[in-house]
Amino acid sequence: MHGWIILDKPLGLGSTQGVSAVKRCLRQGGYGKGIKVGHGGTLDPLAIGVLPIAVGEATKLAGRMLDSDKVYDFTIRFGEQTSTLDAEGEVVATSDVRPTRAALEAVLPRFTGPINQVPPAYSALKIDGERAYDLARAGEEVVLASRAVTIHSLISSPERGGGPFAPANGGGGEPLSDSVEEAPLHHPADGPPPRAGEDILENITLTAHVSKGTYIRSLARDIALALGTVGHVTMLRRIKAGPFTLAPAISLDKLNEMGQARTLEQILLPLRAGLDDIPALALDPDQAGALRQGRVLAGIAVDDGQYFAMLGETPVALVEALDEQVRVVRGFNLD
Repeated sequence: MHGWIILDKPLGLGSTQGVSAVKRCLRQGGYGKGIKVGHGGTLDPLAIGVLPIAVGEATKLAGRMLDSDKVYDFTIRFGEQTSTLDAEGEVVATSDVRPTRAALEAVLPRFTGPINQVPPAYSALKIDGERAYDLARAGEEVVLASRAVTIHSLISSPERGGGPFAPANGGGGEPLSDSVEEAPLHHPADGPPPRAGEDILENITLTAHVSKGTYIRSLARDIALALGTVGHVTMLRRIKAGPFTLAPAISLDKLNEMGQARTLEQILLPLRAGLDDIPALALDPDQAGALRQGRVLAGIAVDDGQYFAMLGETPVALVEALDEQVRVVRGFNLD
């Protein structure tokens, strides 16, 4: 059992609980004890969606998942900011201001490309060895440094039928309203009031393609503030993590069902699935043996860069080629 199981993580389940669920199913299915299992990127308990679970030798590639881009659907509800920047926290600020669709369209370009953002106080980042969320829950003031991230794209969720920056219903639970208000609330300090017929947004669902380290809750907070109001995330769904999408993802119930039926290998994606952006390098048996012993291959006429070295259909190593020399980056213990 070496490869990837992609969970469609449900609401309320932590990433480590997802790992534990896979471990339990492997034991129940009689796949052997001591199989290594890890996840390819933390997903908040209040978030749902793609959670890659690495099994066996795939755990050696889990770190690459942490560095990969992610894609999220998320809904911002305007008018209330919470302590956690999501639906779990207490309301700490309110505003009567609701943005127009035109205002949202005008402000979103500020949040694409390289930006700086301050992570949420309720995050897993460490301050002097302590988790920020532990300090925040203890009532301590949490001050986190701004960090550089990249927002590759920020549009309305295509799967929800909207065009760029168009309002959309939130996912999960009761649909969120994005209808036009008959008497929109407006602060004089915010400039001229909305023109008749303009859409006033109570909520908006966006899709963001982001770099590692990006906090969607912070992005939602900052978008709302830039619109002269406050807001928080009411729905967060990861629809892609690195190369993995929702297409092969399975529910927790399906995982348990297949564990009991001892058919988990049917949903196990191959080791290489986590490296679909890396070309393969075919080896002969002597070359494979040399790499497994940690030796350097010389005279390999390939372009510089990383390769997935294979002996037939068997993964041997993730390697780095430089000046016609190939060195092991991460070896795999597979027959």
